[in-house]
Amino acid sequence: MTETNTRLNPKDLATITVLIISAFIVILNETIMNVALPVLMHEFKVSEDAIQWLATIFMLTMAVVIPATGFLLQRFSTRGVFLLAMGLFSAGTLLAAASPSFAMLLGARVIQASGTAIMMPLLMTTILDLVPAHRRGVIMGNVSIVISVAPAIGPTISGLILQFLNWRFMFLIIAPIAIAALLIGAPRLNKNAEASGTPLSIPSVILSVPAFGGLVYGLSKLSSNGLDATTLAVLVIAVLSLVTFVMLQLKLQRKDHALLDMRPFTYRPFTLSLVLMVLAMVALFGVIILLPMYLQNVRGLDTLATGLMLLPGGLLMGLLAPFVGRAYDKVGPRPLVIPGSVILALVLFGYSRLLGAETPIPVIIGLHLTMSLSLALIFTPAFTTALNPLPHSLHSHGSAVLSTLQQLGGAAGTALLVGVLASRISTGAAAGSDPIAAQISGFSAGFTVAAICGLGMVVVALFLSKAPAEELAEKAHVH
Repeated sequence: MTETNTRLNPKDLATITVLIISAFIVILNETIMNVALPVLMHEFKVSEDAIQWLATIFMLTMAVVIPATGFLLQRFSTRGVFLLAMGLFSAGTLLAAASPSFAMLLGARVIQASGTAIMMPLLMTTILDLVPAHRRGVIMGNVSIVISVAPAIGPTISGLILQFLNWRFMFLIIAPIAIAALLIGAPRLNKNAEASGTPLSIPSVILSVPAFGGLVYGLSKLSSNGLDATTLAVLVIAVLSLVTFVMLQLKLQRKDHALLDMRPFTYRPFTLSLVLMVLAMVALFGVIILLPMYLQNVRGLDTLATGLMLLPGGLLMGLLAPFVGRAYDKVGPRPLVIPGSVILALVLFGYSRLLGAETPIPVIIGLHLTMSLSLALIFTPAFTTALNPLPHSLHSHGSAVLSTLQQLGGAAGTALLVGVLASRISTGAAAGSDPIAAQISGFSAGFTVAAICGLGMVVVALFLSKAPAEELAEKAHVH
């Protein structure tokens, strides 16, 4: 990061640093509960399907809230949006720590997710505005630590906490850090708003809820229950809402009144990178959910051992991200993303074939480290390639679109792979299979679906530009 920092004035550097640290805290929280799900299922006496919503509702809320962030970033100052994001997150974290019931904990996760949803587009838009296009790779490498490493080490941290403390400390430890970030960061951010005067489109806000929320809910039910009448109705309503939402945005953007401007899709690198990122999030979040479940349910490991096994992969992504960013600035996306996608697909197929009741622990850790290497090669180039071509007027909307579909991909991945897992386990149990054998069959099916997404990434990566980042930035400027 040093090479790029010298090209930023101290005020801009302070702004980006505050936002990266704050974003790391809120994204870390996204997966911190994954290892704790079995504990919470026992604590609140709810089913496996119900407890899964603590993870799914977080990503689902983000997918619903993020479309409005393009509007917020154009109407309010960086400081105002930051106060809203960290204020919501801090309030939700305190409420989660004090939750006496499952319903209240679920509501607290919604409030936390609302703050998280605002933070990521704020971070990316600020970087686009402050950092020269051909030097964004290194900074985006640090953002990749937030996007990929924070979710990866969440299970490790929760595993350590649950080994020695009550589950509420997952929130009691994060809350003071979030509040400190809020108090320290706010005075250092720009308080002057560049008000656009764009009115909030209430119909767009209303349509975004069944459009994005309905897709994830319908996908979850489709995977676990099959295409019954209720699931079909939900999916039809979701698709119709999404089509209507997009048509409304196309109409409103002619007057610059869109809640989520669709013009970033006219930039080919943006669209290709967006597809790549959605597929990556399906694979990543699916594995983040499935692997801890396998380690605890099949291998009988406790939460601490599970968390520690996932830690090396998260650290590897963090170490590699800045170097990948520097490489991107020199060689462009293809030399990084193509091998990364191939490796990811192979690892996911490896998970589907090698995970069993007696799989050696070093093999599992080796697969996870290799997967982390592949994701490090994908995330930074995908984010930077998507956002580099966009003009200043589309920075906030491009960031919002990218973050919306990234979270939708993560929520869909979780719903899809857990649904496949549950369906295969139910089928095995009905056929009289041994419980462990039925679970292994379920995990194999889930990882196979993730591997198919990995193959899709390989195909998309082949269409990315061969040009170095500097040439792409110059072409974007001309465009």
